[in-house]
Amino acid sequence: MKTKEKRTKRVTAAVIERDGKVLVAKRKAELVAGGLWEFPGGKLEEGEEPEQGLEREILEEMGVGARVGELLCTVPFSGSTTSFELIVYRTDLLSDDFRLTDHDEIRWLEPGEMDESLFSKPDRPVVRLLAGRRGCPETPAGEGPR
Repeated sequence: MKTKEKRTKRVTAAVIERDGKVLVAKRKAELVAGGLWEFPGGKLEEGEEPEQGLEREILEEMGVGARVGELLCTVPFSGSTTSFELIVYRTDLLSDDFRLTDHDEIRWLEPGEMDESLFSKPDRPVVRLLAGRRGCPETPAGEGPR
C-alpha cells in the first residue's frame, strides 16, 4: 500500500512599494475571501517557481507586468478548508495600466494606515511586518527584511 505524500500548497504575494505606500487589492465579493484586502498574487501551478508564478498571477489578475525581487517572508497558513504556505516577495510593477479581473479596487496605502482586520487572514502577518509591529512568522535564515 502506497502512502500519499502530502505536499504543502504554495501561494505567492507581492509587496509593491512606491513613495512610502504599498499596493493592496480588494477581492471581488463572489470570490473566496471576497470583500477583503490582500497583497496581489495567487496559487502556483504545478512545477512553477514562485517568482515566475507571482509574475504570471499579477499579469492575469491586474493586467500589468511585474519584476519579482527579494524574498520578504513566508507565512504558513492553516484554515478550516485549506492549508498553504504564502511566499511574499518585494516586487516592482512594469506599468500602471491596470486591468483588474479578481479585484474590485486597488489602493496605495501607508503601512500604518492598513487595518489588518480588513485583510485576508494569510495577509495579516505581512501587514504587521510592514507596519513594524511584528515580523512574519517564518523567514528563511539569512533572508527576509533588511
